[in-house]
Amino acid sequence: MTDTEYRVVSDGRRLDVLLSETAGLSRSRVAALMEEGLCVSAGKTCRKAGTRLPEGQEIILTVPAPREAAPQAEDIPLEILYEDEDLAVVVKPRGLVVHPAAGHPDGTLVNALMARLESLGGIGGELRPGIVHRLDKETSGLMLVAKNDETQEALSRMLKDREIEKHYRALAEGWFKEPEGEIDAPIGRSKRDRKKMAVDPEGRQAVTRWKVLAEGTACTLLDVHILTGRTHQIRVHLKSIGHPVCGDELYGFEKGVKVPCLMLHAYSLSFEHPETHEKMTFQAPLPEDFLKGLKSNGIRL
Repeated sequence: MTDTEYRVVSDGRRLDVLLSETAGLSRSRVAALMEEGLCVSAGKTCRKAGTRLPEGQEIILTVPAPREAAPQAEDIPLEILYEDEDLAVVVKPRGLVVHPAAGHPDGTLVNALMARLESLGGIGGELRPGIVHRLDKETSGLMLVAKNDETQEALSRMLKDREIEKHYRALAEGWFKEPEGEIDAPIGRSKRDRKKMAVDPEGRQAVTRWKVLAEGTACTLLDVHILTGRTHQIRVHLKSIGHPVCGDELYGFEKGVKVPCLMLHAYSLSFEHPETHEKMTFQAPLPEDFLKGLKSNGIRL
């Protein structure tokens, strides 16, 4: 990753105000960069946020590339269903972030994998070694992990070509008129709230198939098969048809069905091993909090 350079012409306003608009950064972040000597104009370093320069004078702000630190191994409990020299299938517990990011520098699935799987460092990128696909923090269930670059590339291609079949269990608000259906609606970043995704004609194609498994008190247990892997896909698609996932604080109803957690679980995973070509299928039983949520709403499996 390289540094980013922003150039702007002074309009007489304070530099922190002008540069924050130009670079899309907070004024405090701009002020910190200026104090580090990363703002220059007319050959001179501008270190004070409140500086006002003559109109028409060019200003250059340099924003350093993020400094990536390799994740460290941590002794975090993790269930491994299968492992060979090429890949592993693990069960991510609810509440565990998949890889280090802003706000979550450690205590992630990657940190746990570094401690449990040999020779994982650097596979697929320094910050996301072995990660082929991801699950939201509050979603539990199966994940596929690559243990070498060749497998990483093969599994990524298989995902893109829809050769890996993923099924989820989801408890959705309300009852469905049909026993099964398909949602084919593009998904993109919400224009109203950048923390959310939304159905958007300008977004990327997303296809979700659902099938009713059982009905409870004002809710329905679904088998959900995703043919694409967009961010928050199941949560956004079910919300778009009026049946958000129970317990979803981001997309759900404010006063919806009472459950102990986000009722979404990556239940099964089927794929052809990229090296041996063996057909492999794995299932992860529903966790206790999910079963508790079902039982309290009249569904017993």
